[in-house]
Amino acid sequence: MNTPHVVVVMGVAGTGKTTIGPLLAARLGVPYAEGDDFHPQANIAKMSAGTPLTDEDRLPWLDAIGAWAHGRAGLGGVVSCSALKRSYRDRLRAAAPGVVFVHLTGDRALIEDRMSHRQGHFMPTALLDSQFATLQPLAADEAGVGVDVAGGPAEITERAVHALQGLPEPVQ
Repeated sequence: MNTPHVVVVMGVAGTGKTTIGPLLAARLGVPYAEGDDFHPQANIAKMSAGTPLTDEDRLPWLDAIGAWAHGRAGLGGVVSCSALKRSYRDRLRAAAPGVVFVHLTGDRALIEDRMSHRQGHFMPTALLDSQFATLQPLAADEAGVGVDVAGGPAEITERAVHALQGLPEPVQ
């Protein structure tokens, strides 16, 4: 399956964006970009210290991801980005109007368990509550799908591919 969609794999920390994103990109035959790589060093330092980012902190990060997505318009691509608030997704859509979202969703206990077993990631489990408090799920008027993260990576990826097949072609 190949898609001209630019897909933003979104969700709270620990849902598997960095695992599912590359698998989804491979299944769709498009490039993958790791959203964390777009963070300025100051953001990484702040999160590593257990301090949640402010909306102002996130703007340069969202703009960088939006620029990447804009450059992939009509070509397709997958990028991971928490995109927790509607305003963040609106900012991404302003830069790249055709983006669609795959919202990785799941039980908080499952996500916390997965986070506690991660090695070498800057996001501590202490910030999970702030992530859930900030999360505004996709609204009915937003192009995207929700995908449950129960099960293994291959199963989750297949759910995402199947869900994306039901979306209309992107607007350029």
